Amino acid sequence: MPEGDTIFRAARTLNQALAGQLVTGFETQLPKLSRVDFDTPLTGRTVEKVESHGKWMLMHFSGDLILLTHMLMSGSWHIYRPGESWQRRPIDMRILVKTGKIWAVAFNVPVAEFHTADTLRRRDGFRTLGQDVLAPEFDSAEAVAELRSHPDLEVGVALLTQSIMAGLGNVFKSEVCFACGVNPFRRVASLSAEELVCVVDTARKFLLANVTETSGDHIVTYSGMRRTTGRANAEERLFVYRRRNEPCRHCGTAIESRKQGLGARTTFWCPQCQPIPEN
Repeated sequence: MPEGDTIFRAARTLNQALAGQLVTGFETQLPKLSRVDFDTPLTGRTVEKVESHGKWMLMHFSGDLILLTHMLMSGSWHIYRPGESWQRRPIDMRILVKTGKIWAVAFNVPVAEFHTADTLRRRDGFRTLGQDVLAPEFDSAEAVAELRSHPDLEVGVALLTQSIMAGLGNVFKSEVCFACGVNPFRRVASLSAEELVCVVDTARKFLLANVTETSGDHIVTYSGMRRTTGRANAEERLFVYRRRNEPCRHCGTAIESRKQGLGARTTFWCPQCQPIPEN
């Protein structure tokens, strides 16, 4: 699933490509979008901006119309010049926003809705989002307090809870816990103040490092080049994620993994570097 860094880069590139341009055409295979376009046509509006909040993307059009999308596991946005060949099959197209210079194409996007500013504020799953980890105004102290207010959650589950902090996904969950030496199956209540600060600050550090101008600007679903170790070798780019039974990069102990939380997402950790403290 694309995480906050992927969506941030996609929104940034879409914004650079589309902001300020007039919409010359709109196509969709999604009936709900078609009905809105029929009643209040998209063609003739201006793309005001494209932004992200956590794993959500928002494309703002003039006249108070917002296209809200979520990629879930399979969706992606691409941009093309008019007439340029697509890298995906036309049958996979779900949304096509045309301007004179750029066509923005959403492939296999499972969640796509039109909103006004008012309806967006009331949208379940969006209105309850926590702080965006990548937002310029991100407040670490507030994020620590929000984490602390969920003492019974396992740390790995808390990091995936978008109402606490928005943007972290399964890769960063495991990587952040490893970098802080925190076992992901510990309860939030068991973390010291220093550990809580480490978790929040490292989450922001890792995501910011993956949205630099050199971290890639292709508008595609996560393609495997995310890095947390800072190492140049592509085979050494992550600490623990998807490295079950491989040696820990710090101590050589075999990395372990198991399912965690209601979503049964796989969590990876080093039992030596991330022990569960004895009571």
